[in-house]
Amino acid sequence: MDYSEIYVRRIRQLCKERGFAINKLANRAGVNQSTLDNIVRGLTKDPRASTLHKVALAFNMTLAEFLDFEELNNYSFADNEED
Repeated sequence: MDYSEIYVRRIRQLCKERGFAINKLANRAGVNQSTLDNIVRGLTKDPRASTLHKVALAFNMTLAEFLDFEELNNYSFADNEED
């Protein structure tokens, strides 16, 4: 699984748990809906830390809490590098 897919899954999981649509999340986070749509659709592979921070706050989490989950913690860049 690609690194960007991992945090997209995290966003989708948290939206589902909290009953947020992407547009509601964008509004709560103060992020343009197009920006969040591009992240969730995989068009933006490497979003800014500030954007992820705003998303985390919209979920009432710190950025550290948002990024602290098993799939991401187990990800290895070395295993996914192309030769």
